[in-house]
Amino acid sequence: MHQCKTMNTYNNPILDRLPLHLKQYIVEQHYERYTPVDQAVWRYVMRQNYSYLKDVAYYPYIPGLRAAGLSIERIPDLQTMNDNLKKIGWGAVTVDGFIPPVAFMEFQAYHVLVIAADIRQLEHIEYTPAPDIIHESSGHAPIIAEPDYAEYLSYFGEIGSKAMFSHKDFEQYEAIRKLSILKESHDATPGEIIAAEDRLKRIQANMGEPSEMALLSRLHWWTVEYGLIGTLDNPKIYGAGLLSSIGESASCMQPHVPKLPYSLETVNYTYDITKPQPHLFVTPTFEHLLDVLEQFADTMAFRVGGKTSINKAIECKNVCTAAYSSGLQVSGVFIEIEEGHDLHYLQTSGPTALAVGDKQLDGHGKSNHQEGFGSPVGHLDGQSKALEDFTDEELHGLGIQVDAPVTLRYVSGIEVHGTVIDIKRNHDKIMLISFSNCEVKDVQHGKLYFSPEWGIYDMAVGEGIVSVYCGAADKDAFEQVALVSNEYTHKAAYDDKTRLLHQYYALVRQIRESQKGFGELHSVWSALKTHHQDDWLCALEILEILKHHHYADGLATEIEHWLLDKSESQPELRKLIKDGFNLVENTEIDVLN
Repeated sequence: MHQCKTMNTYNNPILDRLPLHLKQYIVEQHYERYTPVDQAVWRYVMRQNYSYLKDVAYYPYIPGLRAAGLSIERIPDLQTMNDNLKKIGWGAVTVDGFIPPVAFMEFQAYHVLVIAADIRQLEHIEYTPAPDIIHESSGHAPIIAEPDYAEYLSYFGEIGSKAMFSHKDFEQYEAIRKLSILKESHDATPGEIIAAEDRLKRIQANMGEPSEMALLSRLHWWTVEYGLIGTLDNPKIYGAGLLSSIGESASCMQPHVPKLPYSLETVNYTYDITKPQPHLFVTPTFEHLLDVLEQFADTMAFRVGGKTSINKAIECKNVCTAAYSSGLQVSGVFIEIEEGHDLHYLQTSGPTALAVGDKQLDGHGKSNHQEGFGSPVGHLDGQSKALEDFTDEELHGLGIQVDAPVTLRYVSGIEVHGTVIDIKRNHDKIMLISFSNCEVKDVQHGKLYFSPEWGIYDMAVGEGIVSVYCGAADKDAFEQVALVSNEYTHKAAYDDKTRLLHQYYALVRQIRESQKGFGELHSVWSALKTHHQDDWLCALEILEILKHHHYADGLATEIEHWLLDKSESQPELRKLIKDGFNLVENTEIDVLN
């Protein structure tokens, strides 16, 4: 990933606190890459948003934008956003398109908004399935000033960063990312897009039982992205996907889109990012969102633990962490070694690390456990008290002392025989006993888990696994290789004709902002209608200037008729041009920036 080598923190202390494993997703914004067409797309969408959302958005739209450092007139720069967001304890960074959900969630937990650096093409001005700066900044940022919502967003991040995902989830993420990149690419062929759509459909048809992350993503979608708040009869929009879609923000409020009460049952509703939503969910308050999230969290592996949760880690096929009741944390790729409902022994494959309190133990990093880690779980045979709670005297009573050979028999039938060389405690809990010349086997089934010639055996101590979650306990010490895609967004290479079009857009903006040089609009219009007949937005911007300054009425009439003809011959542009005419007549917006 082309990450920031020296990350720009924009003088925001919130960004200074980001861990290294999240920083690898961050890219520079490169504001200079936004073309004059990009700026016009931003302005059109934001003006349209204000025209409609001022009446249906949950929060006062313009004050919300200003609080986040956003303007209707220009694509936001990250410095201005961070200058404003840090006042309310948040920050913002730019990334390359979609990032894995678990990383997205963790950024939220750190009070950081993830903003896609790119902006949608003019062809997708109403909606794009790809994350872009319109969606991420104008959708998410303005509502952050609402304390209850900000609390929900950050808590969702904390819960989401613990969610278990399956290896199929990552396949789906890769397929969605590839499709979204192709749809926003200037040079993608129809065949490439169809092939990407077919691949995504095949993966989605064979996902199996949804993982925790898949279910949690549904809650995120129906709240953070597409949520409504208020009553079923009179809801307001707070979801970023709606706030940033000039098409769906209007259509979603129509009676044909059912409004359902938001509850935990919402996890049963799947979604499709490529289509308008067939229904929406309404929460009475943001506090209710927290209540539902808490209900779901109570079902998750990081709170449930046990064999069921270990099975989820095995299905994940990526680094996960299992926490013993003693506080010891084992981070690695878990594998299946026993059947049945009870958990007697856990095993990882490949580099594994041990930690406590999310801090790696000295001498127990990946280099110390390169081939994996295995250890029994449960009670010693004949003992009602858990081994982790034994006092030094009780340990001596069982012959467990440094430099002494001992045999430990577990209720499960697992037997550990070796010489104790170290005992580590976590406060008042025994969490790790190390042995030399050690053999570990299941005496009932004759299964060997560890042999003396393999070296030192570090035995985790704990009567149960109380928590299991994705990722390493100490991610930075583990140097976990994040799920960073090898598929990057495509950077356009513009031909001479397109670069000339950019110059026309830039000149029109200069004339509008300076209120000088109106005569040059004649030559710009002549070039547009001759060489750029597919473009409509620049013509609309010229019309806006002419109308507002009562200049060259004949030219204004010509452009207006041309746009009307285009809307008739190209039905996909009809609503955009009609809405543009309404914006031209709306002078209220011009005094807001």
